[in-house]
Parts: sequence; structure tokens; C-alpha cells
Amino acid sequence: MIDFVTTFMEQSPFGTGVGLRLDHIEADRVRVVLPYREAVTTIADVVHGGAISTLIDVAATAATWSGAEPTDNPRGATIGLTVDFLRAARGADLVADARVLRRGRSVCFCEVDVRDGDDLVAKGLVSYKLG
Repeated sequence: MIDFVTTFMEQSPFGTGVGLRLDHIEADRVRVVLPYREAVTTIADVVHGGAISTLIDVAATAATWSGAEPTDNPRGATIGLTVDFLRAARGADLVADARVLRRGRSVCFCEVDVRDGDDLVAKGLVSYKLG
């Protein structure tokens, strides 16, 4: 499913519109980059919380699919998303490291750390339903 995730990241109209880029992928773990640009800010150089939440959601989705069993008709949806903002992200690319914490039969639980360099900007917990 790694090829599926790579194709999804390259062709998703929303993800590419926001500017998300897949940086690393392995089973149950991905790293996704949100390049800094004015379009993702809320005021001055502060990155909008919605952009950070989008980064978390997409990274968790990619992590979920990266370790999923192949299927002829891949379907899924985020069913839970919790984001804790720890500090403002200002004027820099953000990197989300998403990892699967637990994979059930149809629901996958992921944790996502978002960093601005070495600084932790946000943490997310995402529940994603496959099928």
C-alpha cells in the first residue's frame, strides 16, 4: 500500500493545493511536510491552526494506509481528530511525523507530532476507519 499512499499524496487535489509533500514513508509511519508560505498563515507569519490540523489529518491518513492490507476498493475516513497546539508556528516549514499506535480490524489509531525545526508545535491523535 506504500505505492497507493505515494500516489494519493501526489494526486490529492486538496493536499497538493495546501502544498503538502510526502517526505518519508514506511509501514505504519510517515513524515509529511507543510512548506511555509503566506497562503497558510493567519496573521503575519503565524501558521493557521487549520493548516496544522490539515497536516495532522493527512499525515495520519497516510500512516494508516501505509500499513494497511491491500484491497481492490480502498475506502476510509477520519472518524476522530484531536489537536493540541503547544506553541505558535512562525515562518517555517512544518514537519509531521505520524505513526500508528494501534491497528484494529477496521479502525486505526495514530499519533502525530508536528515540529518547526526542533520545536514541538502541535500533537494530534487521529482515529481512522478503513473499509
